[in-house]
Amino acid sequence: MTIAAAVTAPTTAPVHVAPRHAAPAVQPRAPPRRDPSPLNPNTPAQALRSASSAPPSSSAAADGARAHIANLDKVLGKPPRPASHAAARQEQQEQDGEQEPLSVRHGLLNALNLSFFVPMPGMRARTAADEHMSPRSLMHMQQLLSADSPRASPRSTIAPRWRSLHGEGGWAGLLDPLDSDLRRELLRYGDFVQAAYQAFHSLPTASARHRGLMLPDRSYRPTRSLFATSALSMPPWAKRPNTPEWLTQQSNWIGYVAVCESEREVARMGRRDIAIVLRGTATCLEWAENLRASLVPLDGNSSDGADAGEEEPKVARGFLSLYKTAGEKVKSLSEEVMDEVRRLMDKYKGEELSITVVGHSLGAALALLVADEVATSIPDAPPVAVVSFGGPKVGNAAFVDRLGSSGKVNVLRIVNAGDVVTKVPGVAPRLPHNKGQYQHVGAELRIDSKNSPCLRPDAGPACRHDLEAYLHLIDGFTGTGRPFRHDARRSVIRLLQMQRGNVKKEYVNRARELGVDPSAPADVGRSVVYGSCAVASPSS
Repeated sequence: MTIAAAVTAPTTAPVHVAPRHAAPAVQPRAPPRRDPSPLNPNTPAQALRSASSAPPSSSAAADGARAHIANLDKVLGKPPRPASHAAARQEQQEQDGEQEPLSVRHGLLNALNLSFFVPMPGMRARTAADEHMSPRSLMHMQQLLSADSPRASPRSTIAPRWRSLHGEGGWAGLLDPLDSDLRRELLRYGDFVQAAYQAFHSLPTASARHRGLMLPDRSYRPTRSLFATSALSMPPWAKRPNTPEWLTQQSNWIGYVAVCESEREVARMGRRDIAIVLRGTATCLEWAENLRASLVPLDGNSSDGADAGEEEPKVARGFLSLYKTAGEKVKSLSEEVMDEVRRLMDKYKGEELSITVVGHSLGAALALLVADEVATSIPDAPPVAVVSFGGPKVGNAAFVDRLGSSGKVNVLRIVNAGDVVTKVPGVAPRLPHNKGQYQHVGAELRIDSKNSPCLRPDAGPACRHDLEAYLHLIDGFTGTGRPFRHDARRSVIRLLQMQRGNVKKEYVNRARELGVDPSAPADVGRSVVYGSCAVASPSS
């Protein structure tokens, strides 16, 4: 070939011919890639992380996946997903990759989740099964977190049976299985206590008495704010420059008295109800009073002789101190409550009245002292019911007999299994009991966090004592050994925000997909649905 022919000839790539004795290499065909779906609650977190770290597929496949998920969202009635899917996936990776830490804001009880460190009776290490939620639970959770969450069904008329619901007969036949009307009443009173936590302040002035108080039931109107004063004072060496004043102040807002003023609600309930609402421990001095667990005479005058001492009503020194001590600018809790009860009884004289004293934790202990004084110091007092959420022991057997012999006081203790506060103060379980030791009073409604479809079975002490967890379990409780109520209607947004570390991870992830931020402050963007109106949910 000439040089000109070589220049004008078309250039072709060299062809490599395999030798006759060698077979051409056959490349194995890669199987089609199937990414695990985050909508499947059984998908392991490792699979989701590996899938998210793999190289992206073609744009056509990605568009098809997005279209499929969008169609699925329409079927499920979910709000549209965020525009930045990559940011949502990155947030998902962060949530799956880290162990949910125990929040410091939940206090000391959260730090006592010992199942992580040492085996204890009734406690075990977390397993993958603790994170599992059934598809039905996920769908129900979606309804409770959606904007059009179902409201509670209309409250039925309880006028013919209000006395039995108020405790006459010791709630026999109403607790297990739980009566639906009683469940609704308990949830309402529990929301009253949540409002007390929300309105907490340390300003014992007339202008700030009802500061921030918003009742979840508009049928009731607050009539008096209540303050509790500690007999203790913070030593100078324990004070720090940056310590909030309310932590060390002796007198603090602890609750309120409210009365039902809606005539329509009065007709529905069959009587006019006076509610005395008390919150739980919030300050350092209140914690110190809780630790003063020695039994002292209820009236302050001890009888002579050891036998007489066992028959004498006695209560915890710290509880009695908070109840009877007056502050510099406020009366004692005892004086405030008695004055207001007498005033309301005179105002509504001739009507059918009832008194309901409700409290959580420390408030439940003080509620027993309030009920005892009402029954003994007001001869014509109406029936008194005490609703105790996670309350400790308060007094000895003589104090229990004193409440029972009055004929006016009925006590319902709501106890979450594993709540350590309900077991103190007192002696070790294996030691024999005697009349001079602490004893519980009243009927008991026992619930269990393990029955919740969204809480981890090994939920820590803080969750087991949390008031919102109590209300969540009451809303779903039907009876011992029965499944969680499938048509429970209480919103779970607040439970998710306050107890995120004790909520199953599928629940947290699905809530984030529905537009609920579990890390948001507990008093922002949430509501408690009750009756026919939705009001802002209080925080503790």
